[in-house]
Amino acid sequence: MTVQKSHYEASLAEYSNHLAAIALLKQYRPYLEMIPSLRRPDESVITIPLPIVRLRNTATTAPQTICLPCDVAILMCDPEWKIKTGAEILVFIHRAHEDFSDLLGRWRQTQVFLDNDYEWLMPLRHSHILSEGANTIYPLFVVFSDTLERIQRGLIGAELPFIMQTSAPLVEENLPNIFSSEIPPA
Repeated sequence: MTVQKSHYEASLAEYSNHLAAIALLKQYRPYLEMIPSLRRPDESVITIPLPIVRLRNTATTAPQTICLPCDVAILMCDPEWKIKTGAEILVFIHRAHEDFSDLLGRWRQTQVFLDNDYEWLMPLRHSHILSEGANTIYPLFVVFSDTLERIQRGLIGAELPFIMQTSAPLVEENLPNIFSSEIPPA
């Protein structure tokens, strides 16, 4: 069996929301504990799907802007001080027709890019937050029941954390209806 593109797309869309990203982190407790405040999740967790960073101090004199090969960046933010904290979790969702070397290669390429000084291109809502690079980046891999066993064995062998997604997660009951005509209270 191979992973369907729809599994990847559904997971990418789902984990683009901070509530779904927190639900993902609940499946891997060491990362859940990095969240500054679960009482204020909308101010503590910033998700950036298909993230872009601006690299500085590269071989060229001008900063270079690149799209990272990870799928979602989960950045922690102190809700009181409104500043990004040092921990950054990068989510790699297994893609259709991607083998172990491809999946691991995306993580390794991301490590190479983020070995430079960098800053995140933040979503508009969070553009006021200082977005300098982290002290430590943490990977989290999402695989599916259709993912080849050798990929799971490879992640275990490389000592990289992964979550087995049995079906596309649904937390729609917790999400605001962005298509409603009502304006939510401020």
